[in-house]
Amino acid sequence: MNKTGFAVLVDPLLNKGTAFTAEERAQLGLQGLLPAGVQTIEQQEREVYERFLAEPTDLAKRIYLMGVRDSNARLFFYSMERHLTEYMPIVYAPTVAQSIENYDEHYFGSKVAYVSVDHPELVEESLRAFAGEGADIRLVVATDSEGILGIGDWGTNGAEILTGKLAVYTAAASIDPAKILPVMVDAGTNRKELLDDPRYLGNRFERVRGQRYDDLIQALVDASLKLYPSALLHWEDFGRPCAAPILERYRDTVLTLNDDIQGTGVTVLGALMAATKVADAPLSDSRILTFGAGTAGIGIADQIVDGLEKLGGLTSAEARSRVYLVDRDGLILKGMPDLTEGQVRYAHDASEFAADLKTTSLAAVVDAVRPTALIGTSTVHGAFTEDVVRAMASHVEHPFIAPISNPTKLAEATAADVIRWSEGRASVVTGTPSAPVDYDGVTYHIGQGNNALMYPGICLGALIPSARIVSRGMLLAGAQALADMIDTSQPGAPVLPPMSDLTQITRNVATAVAERALEEGLNRVEVADVGAAIDAAAWHPEY
Repeated sequence: MNKTGFAVLVDPLLNKGTAFTAEERAQLGLQGLLPAGVQTIEQQEREVYERFLAEPTDLAKRIYLMGVRDSNARLFFYSMERHLTEYMPIVYAPTVAQSIENYDEHYFGSKVAYVSVDHPELVEESLRAFAGEGADIRLVVATDSEGILGIGDWGTNGAEILTGKLAVYTAAASIDPAKILPVMVDAGTNRKELLDDPRYLGNRFERVRGQRYDDLIQALVDASLKLYPSALLHWEDFGRPCAAPILERYRDTVLTLNDDIQGTGVTVLGALMAATKVADAPLSDSRILTFGAGTAGIGIADQIVDGLEKLGGLTSAEARSRVYLVDRDGLILKGMPDLTEGQVRYAHDASEFAADLKTTSLAAVVDAVRPTALIGTSTVHGAFTEDVVRAMASHVEHPFIAPISNPTKLAEATAADVIRWSEGRASVVTGTPSAPVDYDGVTYHIGQGNNALMYPGICLGALIPSARIVSRGMLLAGAQALADMIDTSQPGAPVLPPMSDLTQITRNVATAVAERALEEGLNRVEVADVGAAIDAAAWHPEY
């Protein structure tokens, strides 16, 4: 530690505040910079938690906690470790959406590296400036903020999604925060209210597409590989036009993950696998209807198809034929204009359905398709009506229904309504935390389809053997590990493990992913004992 005086106190990774001992204060030039009292981290944490509870709103709680993180990272994570279930929806989804929407009102400087589409030649310099020379970065998390949660394009205000994501990585996977580099990719914004807002701090032009955008992404990949060759590149909340093309461009050659496409998809696949156990039905019998055919919807479809093929024994064509998509214009059919590449993969022939089918009516499509699983990624609040849920329950004894759009105000249905309308027969997953539901003498515990259940473990599992890529086999191993944590014999049991078990979930997923990477020969380093390697890599928030 070469810093002294105020330089120590303003460095969140070095600062201990009132926990510096008399000896440390003398050694580090802190005499006179702190009050005389010396506290333990336990005493500091109690004060943090008391103040957290006293804050009047969820947004105020998040602003307070982020202030703690920015001043004393170890204290923040020490507190988060002890109150994980309470802090998760505050630090990350759904409250992070409020931070983004109200960003201009409380901007104090997000701690991220900014790169601009106007200056791709400065990307490497920007990364160096943020991380410092010689930094051992193992994880680069980048967003262009076009597809933030369910709230869309928020330009550089979306930098707050990175602060939440990084907090989850460290809390769940014990990744040293000094080894994570957040990057805000500023390619403009199409949100007019931002462009017209004199307080908006990002590039003031509509989003750049095409070669200039691709050059910026390539510059980011090249700089990351040059400076941090062992790092994983995590793409976060990129919009529909860019998310899938970026993943497809790099997934087979670079250690990379798109959380919205792969993380969400694997989480839902794990829940589906558990739900088939509840229904006592083979995975191969699944028929999937996804309402919302954007980045997340296509990502979920792709992961389920991989599962149906690799775990269910279907051919690729058979697996794809079991997936149906409904988007803004209704059921996705061949020949419809302006379909994305992903939508084309799952477009069905109109001849499969009655000529008078009202393809824009979700209830009518459910009756026609007779799916076993209904997944919502549409951000259309209330789309899973009583008619839709009852139609699902009329065709299958134990339907899987997952209204996972978030934040809560954009969810397709509530868990309580789905349980009631399905007469307690549906396995339910929601996108944000849901209270248990009492129905007909049974208490139903609701799984949260939060990709935080998956992406920390996938990343950690890939980093432990320094994998060359994140393979499809590694993702399926993660889904299987998640599904294996569920005791489906208990009435009302959730089909996803609770967020309170996040650290154990992450460890189980990471172990499975790392072992699969080793089996597939994708490792760049030898790992004799995966569990011991995970323990050795863990960062602990202690003084």
